[in-house]
Amino acid sequence: MKKVLAFLLVIACMFSVVACGSDKALTYAEFMAAELESDVIVEAYVQAKQGWWDNKATLYLQDENGGYFAYNATCTQAEYNKIEEGTKVRLAGKKTAWKGEVELAEGATVTVLSADKWIAPVTDVTSLLGTNDLLAKQNMKVAFKGLTVAAQKDGEGNDVAFLYNWDGSGTEGSDSDLYFNLTDGEETYTFVIEYYLTGADSDAYKAVQALNIGDTVDLEGFLYWYDGAQPHITKVTVK
Repeated sequence: MKKVLAFLLVIACMFSVVACGSDKALTYAEFMAAELESDVIVEAYVQAKQGWWDNKATLYLQDENGGYFAYNATCTQAEYNKIEEGTKVRLAGKKTAWKGEVELAEGATVTVLSADKWIAPVTDVTSLLGTNDLLAKQNMKVAFKGLTVAAQKDGEGNDVAFLYNWDGSGTEGSDSDLYFNLTDGEETYTFVIEYYLTGADSDAYKAVQALNIGDTVDLEGFLYWYDGAQPHITKVTVK
């Protein structure tokens, strides 16, 4: 009987450890190694709020090792209002991927952890454009320098510096994203001003509206992914 009781105690302790361990936040490496659709918990610092509606928040986050993107995470407006740039939060939900963008899926819960803040440094990834190494910087706060505005066609076949929405279907004054192409002299890449991230009144939005074909620019933003790198830009400097 004593042996049976001892065995049961060992089993109980093992289950207790597993239960406690299930609440442990993953490191960035563990998060990236986790299978898609698996349950994950991460703790990171919010670097930008892309929007809130219907108790859902979309966030860019980062820690010392990498970036995260949470799409439509469950978050009350009171919690959302507590979140500022650099606020540390805990996210619990499922890891997923859409068009190559690795993220915490819709429905992840958000908990504000502390008043301690950390602002991620901006990482210059210009030299990584067009390489597989760029993927490792996904969702991080990044910079691109010395790129040139390339022409693209609007709906009437005219050369333009940017489009309202990816296909030119948007208009000035609407909730349109801005799409613009830049070249490093060899390849051309697409960049986006995400309306819900910056807003039409932001300096970045207005700067892209004022771009001319051939302008040289420096950029900062977040390395979003959509069938390849498609950065969401928050700062534009014309050289």
